[in-house]
Amino acid sequence: MTDATPPAPKISDRISQRLTLTLFWSLGKLPPRFATKLGEMIGGIFNRLPTQRRQVANRNLELCFPEWGQAQREQVIRANLRYTGRAVAETALAWFGGQAVDRIPCQVDGLEHLQAAQSDGRPVILLSGHFLCVELAARLIGPRIRMAVIYKPMRKKPLMDKAMLRSRSRTLASVLPRTDLRQIVRTLRKGIPVWYAGDQDYGTQNSEFVPFMGVRTPTTTGLMRLCRMTNARVVPMFFHVNSAGDGYTVSLGPAMDGFPTGNDRSDAQWMNAVLERGIRAHPEQYLWLHRRFKHPPPDERPAYADALQKPHNRRGDKS
Repeated sequence: MTDATPPAPKISDRISQRLTLTLFWSLGKLPPRFATKLGEMIGGIFNRLPTQRRQVANRNLELCFPEWGQAQREQVIRANLRYTGRAVAETALAWFGGQAVDRIPCQVDGLEHLQAAQSDGRPVILLSGHFLCVELAARLIGPRIRMAVIYKPMRKKPLMDKAMLRSRSRTLASVLPRTDLRQIVRTLRKGIPVWYAGDQDYGTQNSEFVPFMGVRTPTTTGLMRLCRMTNARVVPMFFHVNSAGDGYTVSLGPAMDGFPTGNDRSDAQWMNAVLERGIRAHPEQYLWLHRRFKHPPPDERPAYADALQKPHNRRGDKS
């Protein structure tokens, strides 16, 4: 299955993409340490703006961490927006950075779990999520772990999509559109581990309503389908910036023994529980700006109905 050819972008869109790529190129040519610090500064500036995305992040944290008071949420949002700004710089470095980028420290923990999962020749799917540093971390580990990635093509931004594909193809074994099931299966059967993100809202079709961070929401069943088609094992894989801020850590966990069970609902809950462990380890480094809960169950009110009506009052509850 493949996507239909998208309409040609407007001239204004192409100009916008070219300007963005020019800025990315310029940022990517800076020394990595300086570029990431600059990105963090930009993220700090956005923290002061009452944008809709900031409101989304606040609402997500309200839902996912109900035990936190507003003061703690504000602290995590501030850190999260700095990491978001940093992620822009990391993407620029990943796409356009030179040899200095490849010398950035990147520690891999738990590589033995991947090796054990591959020991008898079965395919392996690397279960992960949208952690903010993933673009640069993928470049850094690409030469060390031969893997492919599943991604969502930027159909409306073909110039950006082309730049992304060119960058990822330099260090990764393959870059696979999520709609190209045949190629994904073929890659797995060749023995190449495939990175799979199961944490976003792709709608209610081919999904189960199960808790994600305690919130019932559509959860894709695509991972279970791939496992059934290929007899693949699933190994968790997470990324984060280290405590010094000068490098990255990639963490691999033990294979999910017995997954899938054959029950999509319980398997979706299992997948979410694994993802939650990775998110809770470094909540400030996760993509909270995404509207993860935009499709509520039929009997529940939309999660963002009130949060997006007006800017959040940051001088309110400080408990």
